[in-house]
Amino acid sequence: MAVRLNHTIVACRDKRRAADFWCDIFGFAPPTRFGPFLDVEADNGVTFAFDEWESADIRPQHYAFLVDEDEFDAIFGRVVARGLDHWADPMKSQPGEINHHDGGRGVYFDDLDGHFLEIITRPYGSGG
Repeated sequence: MAVRLNHTIVACRDKRRAADFWCDIFGFAPPTRFGPFLDVEADNGVTFAFDEWESADIRPQHYAFLVDEDEFDAIFGRVVARGLDHWADPMKSQPGEINHHDGGRGVYFDDLDGHFLEIITRPYGSGG
């Protein structure tokens, strides 16, 4: 069997609010409860287990999602509709823009707990 990511914990202040945000933005199915977690499953089977932590203990993480062109349009449309700040680069020096790396499109934005989310339509280094 190949080594594949199965699940990861996403620290948040309010797991219902955070999980619902991800489900709304990315179009994921509603979260399900597993022990103390609210689980959100991505289309490739990776589970994001939302767990409530004290605000001071939350260290923002980066989560990047590879999506097709139609999914990019839908997700980016929801980002814009919510009025979320977004950037073309991880340094946040190109506000309100998207990038076109490797012949695709990409954009960065924050979730409700400061995690840095990214959607891209082409893997980095894939050319184009």
